[in-house]
Amino acid sequence: MIKEAVSHPIHLVAAAEQLTLLPTSAVKARFVLNKSTRERGLRHVAEIRQQLAQSKTVSPDAVVRTLPARHDRAA
Repeated sequence: MIKEAVSHPIHLVAAAEQLTLLPTSAVKARFVLNKSTRERGLRHVAEIRQQLAQSKTVSPDAVVRTLPARHDRAA
């Protein structure tokens, strides 16, 4: 069975929206996060920012890893 594609006029296509960690008054009701989810998200963002800051201070030489040679393959 072949379904016919439905085309919508461009003015009816909804703009892409994204969940945010903004105060609930600035967010549409369908995107409101409960307090615990919001706090967990903020903690996670803080952890990621900390990891990024640490990775910028690490010497590039410290990131290089030497892997063991693979002897199970022909050269």
